[in-house]
Amino acid sequence: MTMMTSLDLSNLGTTVGSTTGTGGNNTSDPQAMQDRFLKLLVAQINSQDPLNPMDNAQMTTQMAQINTVSGIQQLNETLKGMADQMASSQAMQGTTLIGKDALVEGDALAFDGGTGKGAFTLDGAASSVKVDIIGKSGETLDTIDLGAQSAGQHGFEWNAGAIDPSQVAKFAVRATSGSTTVTDTELQRVRIASVGLNNGAMSLQLQNGRTLSYDQVRGFI
Repeated sequence: MTMMTSLDLSNLGTTVGSTTGTGGNNTSDPQAMQDRFLKLLVAQINSQDPLNPMDNAQMTTQMAQINTVSGIQQLNETLKGMADQMASSQAMQGTTLIGKDALVEGDALAFDGGTGKGAFTLDGAASSVKVDIIGKSGETLDTIDLGAQSAGQHGFEWNAGAIDPSQVAKFAVRATSGSTTVTDTELQRVRIASVGLNNGAMSLQLQNGRTLSYDQVRGFI
């Protein structure tokens, strides 16, 4: 006669004998896992040594094992459902960004007719901030004097007047605090054409053809 040993639960994710019902092999269904466990347990009880049967402690251990496996599986399913709900919610919120301007690192002006728009950030307060409009040949077409500005993000607009916007290459910020240069970052405004999800993370498709992740955007206007 065979002495009873602990159940091997490593095969609970696969079919043991023939699978009842219409579900076939179902490695993600906790109920199916419990059914397979009970079949194994009954088979083991039937083949145990009657002179050395499994005691209550062994039975409790076996049941605790299957409850742990089933509990972990149910927890995984719950977390997956929560992740799917969060992704759907994020996608719905992302649709509100369509048609807005994203601020991304870059020195190109966004033109609305004859008005050019841009932005920048300052690492510290500046007593003087000037924005140079640079032509395609590298020449300075115009300069905007914004005066003193605090640290942080700032936007500006420039009226091109008689200057053809197609001849504008970029803008450059010159910020100083007294005789000390203040570090800045130029930001360009790009219209958001659509949003999507990439591996659960929001991505933005811009009108200029670029695709950025949400964390690459410095702000929205």
